[in-house]
Amino acid sequence: MKNLIEELKWRGLIHDIVPGTEEQLLKEPTAGYVGFDPTADSLHIGSLIPIIVLVHMQNYGHKPVALVGGATGMVGDPSGKSAERNLLSKEVLDKNVTAVKQQLSRFLDFNSDKANAAEMVNNYDWFQTISFLDFIRDTGKHISVNYMMSKDSVKKRLEGDNGMSFTEFTYQLVQGYDFYWLYQNKNCKFQFGGSDQWGNIVTGTELIRRKTGGEAFAFTCPLLTKSDGSKFGKSEKGNIWLDATKTSPYTFYQFWLNTADADAERFLKVFTFLSEKEITELVEQHKGNEHQRLLQKKLAEEVTTFVHSKQDYEFAVKASSILFNNDTAEILKELNEEQLLQVMEGVPTVEIEKEKLKDLDLISLLAETKILPSKSEAKKMLVGGGIFINKEKVTSPDEKIDQGQLLNDKYLLIQKGKKNYYLLIMI
Repeated sequence: MKNLIEELKWRGLIHDIVPGTEEQLLKEPTAGYVGFDPTADSLHIGSLIPIIVLVHMQNYGHKPVALVGGATGMVGDPSGKSAERNLLSKEVLDKNVTAVKQQLSRFLDFNSDKANAAEMVNNYDWFQTISFLDFIRDTGKHISVNYMMSKDSVKKRLEGDNGMSFTEFTYQLVQGYDFYWLYQNKNCKFQFGGSDQWGNIVTGTELIRRKTGGEAFAFTCPLLTKSDGSKFGKSEKGNIWLDATKTSPYTFYQFWLNTADADAERFLKVFTFLSEKEITELVEQHKGNEHQRLLQKKLAEEVTTFVHSKQDYEFAVKASSILFNNDTAEILKELNEEQLLQVMEGVPTVEIEKEKLKDLDLISLLAETKILPSKSEAKKMLVGGGIFINKEKVTSPDEKIDQGQLLNDKYLLIQKGKKNYYLLIMI
């Protein structure tokens, strides 16, 4: 067996590890699992690390098991939370579980005839048949309250203003039972998760030891933060989703392209499958040429291609040039409406009645839409060469807009100066 733990260590993906885990994974192909929380109908980039570790596992000959928490999603994990979250209905959870399953199947080989084909499980399938009395009798008796209260996730909440409900307090026991069930029924010998999950995970290893006398293993991955200390995975508009309908591939690409220099090397190790040698060479090329953003470009290429597709990556590169390069008029005309709106996300929009185009020259249009404060200011800017329509410079003060210039028969991109864009929408 190749050394999976060694691979994860140099990538910065190991935080805590149960003694014997590395030896077990070197000894034989081993099934291991991680849990995904189905609180939304899409995973976001915070889920990329467990997905990538599962892919590494499969590449190294081990069997990845992805657990979607249809049952635990009804309870809510207190780890890292300062307040209890809203509980979701079974109908909403079922919808989310189905969506998450579909997403995971894009990254892992579930259909292979190999012994280490990935498997997906939903913990609702076993919890739905267990009564409360059965659970506290057969499982609860094995873990003491003292043991459960010693966990950081519990301590922090009990010390806070909001306290902790019994529902959340039992979460670590419920997650521990997941590990026990998978150990017994799927021969699943290790679990991994974020470092905030350590308490829940070792409750599982302890439950297995006490109920079966067997030995189970585990490791955690560090919770990722940016070099400035801010939380990784959020943009100004919120989560960066893996679902292309929630976060467009173009926006997804831009997120990675805007990675700070201080984070780029680390993110290449964590989020790509490039070798240590390839990353070292890239870092050397980047030194002294930081303005070329070689690390960020490679990071954005690898992750966008992995999550979406090569075609989505190539479109994102082409689309990125539209607002930042001058010779992009032809590319702009080639975009369909969906692509155009992806690229223009964040660009101020101005609506105007289509009929008005017949009566307004460009100078009047700029003043009417308040893109410039007056006709005289608009004329001054235009004569000075500072007005572009669909990335083409306007040279005549008397120019009018005709229907043929509209993008997708509805839009007009107006540029004022070097960086100020406005998307005119005809209504």
